[in-house]
Amino acid sequence: MTLDDLRVFVAVCRAGSLSAVARELGCTQSAVSQHVKRLERETGVALLERQARGVAATRAGRVLEAAAAEGLSGLELALGQLRDLVDGEAGHVRVATGATTVRHFMSDAVVEFRRRHPKVNLEFRTVSSGRGSFEALTDGTLDLVWITLGPPARGIEQRAVVELPWVLAVREDDPLAERVSLEAGELHGLRLIRLPPTSASALHLDAACEESGVRLGYDTSIADWDTALLLAELGVGRALVPALPGLAVPGDGPLRLIPLPRLRPLPVGWAVRRWDALSPAARAFADTVMDRRRRAEAGRDDSVRHPANRGRTLPHGGSGG
Repeated sequence: MTLDDLRVFVAVCRAGSLSAVARELGCTQSAVSQHVKRLERETGVALLERQARGVAATRAGRVLEAAAAEGLSGLELALGQLRDLVDGEAGHVRVATGATTVRHFMSDAVVEFRRRHPKVNLEFRTVSSGRGSFEALTDGTLDLVWITLGPPARGIEQRAVVELPWVLAVREDDPLAERVSLEAGELHGLRLIRLPPTSASALHLDAACEESGVRLGYDTSIADWDTALLLAELGVGRALVPALPGLAVPGDGPLRLIPLPRLRPLPVGWAVRRWDALSPAARAFADTVMDRRRRAEAGRDDSVRHPANRGRTLPHGGSGG
């Protein structure tokens, strides 16, 4: 039984004529009949019966026709999508990331990618854990996952995009608000707002603080960086967060962001199953995000070299934790 056998059989059922299908395919009626006979030998039942005018499917033939037609339709759709993926003009890109990341890190990349690839469907999903996202990569339900980079994971490739420096977020009336920067040791004993302790970002921060001999205390637990910044602005507490793009520089508004240049930065980037197995569209989106980040970093470096060019935001990437 071959796909050609099934295609010919479905065509005969719909046309009700062996000769009509033969003319359409440019072959003999005997060749069309051989496809049907091969299916009948395989299934062990009669699939067609002769009528006064042409042929019609038997009861068994109608069962096979319905299944074959549905399967062939799905297969044609899949093959079309594969062709779209090969040339990169259409298809789907399924990305797992948090709302904080999309807002602070990927918004400009999404706009650029949509302009360049208008037929590609971008799908953003939220996955509750790093392990859950890795499982989704492994079973093929996700293409790309934005993560805080961690130890190697079997069957997963990680690629760093940017390292995010830490800043201490405090309200403008906080005793530390006027500081230009802080040393890591000055955090010792401070009580902070924190992410869930098992998150990759929290684990990285704990390790970085331990390297600097710093021990922190915590009062409030939150689920994402934006909430931490909001609570710090409201004066609920202080928050140690990575420098997200679009955040006001120290001294802007009611929120103060004080850099900690000597605290080991937070590495964030992509996780995939295999880079060389990504569809062209998924690879293009990942590359667009990385390219926008490189350009942002180059602009930041230029601002540092030429203070007159400095903007009023911190142009670093961010992760939702």
